[in-house]
Amino acid sequence: MPRPQSLALLSIVAALGIAATAVSTSQARPEQTLVARGELRWYRGNMHTHSHWSDGNDYLEMIALWYKDNGYDFLVFTDHNVLANTERWVEVDKTKGKRTAYDKLKARLPDWVEERTTAEGNLEVRLRTFAEVSDRFAEPGTYLLIQGEEISDKFDKAPIHMNASNVQELLTPRGGNSVLEAMQNNVDAVIAQRERTGVPMIVHLNHPNFGWGITAEDLMRVVGEQFFEVYNGHPGVHNSGDHVHASTDRVWDIVLTWRISELNLPIMYGLGVDDGHDYHDIPSRNSNPGRGWVYVLSNSLTPEALIESLEAGRFYSSSGVQLASVTSTDKGLAVEVKADEGVDYTVEFIGTRKGFDSRTEEALDEKGQPVRATRRYSSDVGAVLKTVSGPKASYEFTGDELYVRARIISSRLHPNPSEEGEFERAWSQPTIGPAAPPAND
Repeated sequence: MPRPQSLALLSIVAALGIAATAVSTSQARPEQTLVARGELRWYRGNMHTHSHWSDGNDYLEMIALWYKDNGYDFLVFTDHNVLANTERWVEVDKTKGKRTAYDKLKARLPDWVEERTTAEGNLEVRLRTFAEVSDRFAEPGTYLLIQGEEISDKFDKAPIHMNASNVQELLTPRGGNSVLEAMQNNVDAVIAQRERTGVPMIVHLNHPNFGWGITAEDLMRVVGEQFFEVYNGHPGVHNSGDHVHASTDRVWDIVLTWRISELNLPIMYGLGVDDGHDYHDIPSRNSNPGRGWVYVLSNSLTPEALIESLEAGRFYSSSGVQLASVTSTDKGLAVEVKADEGVDYTVEFIGTRKGFDSRTEEALDEKGQPVRATRRYSSDVGAVLKTVSGPKASYEFTGDELYVRARIISSRLHPNPSEEGEFERAWSQPTIGPAAPPAND
């Protein structure tokens, strides 16, 4: 085994030359109870969606209607490196959805489809733009569509995909001389557009285990980026990791621990998303919609209000479990499940304590050779601090916690899982613990 070594990451931000104004580093512990009352309500939404504009197998309008029909309040379209804002005609038989998608479109919206036949006799249809679809199917205060983009980049063989929500102009992949630099360059581009336009928008890292592209060591160092996908519904993104690679839950705890204890960076929030590509034959082993989402507590259904709540951590992520409330105070963290009859719930409070064993080891493959993967960390990092059976649970700080978050596991199997044997779950956002060091202003 390689000799354990401690990570020394305090100099990373300075080495990158990132402006201190790019992000607040406050570690103040917000005291809040997230519960629907008065003007506040929970809005359910998906922030990762693909269509015929890139590699999805259905039309924007049909995808918008699927989410509307299935009880969602908002949806972000995030096609790869493209915005749906130009005139585009496609040959029906060459689309990913082919005649299946076209026939459904014609049946549902017979007076909406614009089509033509080429000189060669091929049937073409015009892809509707985001603006057209939003104008037709969004309903103020009831159903919101948001323009986004999956900025699809890479370094060497590592895929680096980041979603920008409420983006106003197309963002081209910026690249870089490392995975970290490519991530940082793309984050900086989103921040620059937000500052230049004055329009709120957020960026988040997609599926870190897709192609095993992103390690915890990469993600923990990115400045100006506070969101990543702890749950992605695509069956090919390895949420649970494997014997060499850490799960996304494990990555989250490593990132939180080092950002709080050493890097003086804000906590990372975990998103649940679909990453839908396949909207036919549901359920199936394809990348179907309806697997993961966020519930955002907001006083209105607008991009500005939702983004404000997301950035304040006023949301939770879910693959089926619904929460009634999440309460974080200087005393601890509490959650209450909106329980379904006949379903059992287990709440795990997860966190890292001050004085944790910070030694790490290289990840090794089956032959004992080092591989590019998240390093091995001690069980002190992201430990299960308390487990409670039942729909109501609380954790009281003992004084040495850096952070605590809650993972709620249902006894009910996911009806259309991304992985075999997957139970419905929910994830609260982390709350800063009493042992977190003060921010360096």
